[in-house]
Amino acid sequence: MDTEAQTTERDRSSRPDEPEEISETEQAEGRSRFALVSRAADWLPGGRISLATLSCLLFLLLLSRFVVQPFQIPSGSMEPGLRIGDRVLVNKLAYRFGADPKRGDVVVFDGTGYFGEADYIKRVVGVGGDRVVCCDRQGRIEVNGRSVDESTFLYPGDKPSEVPFDVVVPDDTLFLLGDHRGDSSDSRDHLGAPGGGMIPVGDVIGRADGIAWPPGRWTRLDHVDVYARVPAADGAHG
Repeated sequence: MDTEAQTTERDRSSRPDEPEEISETEQAEGRSRFALVSRAADWLPGGRISLATLSCLLFLLLLSRFVVQPFQIPSGSMEPGLRIGDRVLVNKLAYRFGADPKRGDVVVFDGTGYFGEADYIKRVVGVGGDRVVCCDRQGRIEVNGRSVDESTFLYPGDKPSEVPFDVVVPDDTLFLLGDHRGDSSDSRDHLGAPGGGMIPVGDVIGRADGIAWPPGRWTRLDHVDVYARVPAADGAHG
């Protein structure tokens, strides 16, 4: 006889599972929460359905306020990538935990006091410390002495700029241009205005990460790598 097996079986049966005990305090808290939800549902027309709908709306409101916000493209300044009427999803957390806007990012920002009383969407071309010049012998924009080929996103037929400029971007600000340079009011047009055409990083609402509407236009806005070879600003001013 296998006595070891018998002992094991007896050990298992000698320790029956004990039900978890719920304290009276936990039971009271649960009843209180249930009663509160029930009272709220009874107070609202439509009962629990209305309560669930309001909860969803509150969740969407908080999501839009703090995480992701849709933004409708109002002009053709970012064509061909973004068309009038497109709705982009703006990631409002992209720069909230120590990260800064990078060259090539498409950002939405509050232009009040700099561009106008509205929100704008443009591409970051220069960050704090960068020297941005237009143009080199081939008509390309230079950032920190490095020519940048913008043909992958520039509007067909547009030059990088019809307006010459040579600027150094102050710390904690951005130099921004539209992809449709012939139809964009951007940093070039405000060089003599308050702020010198630069936008404070603190006025950036978020980074445009994708097109959400219309359905046929759904796509992710990837970070362009044409600025990858641009040297750091500190090494550009020798």
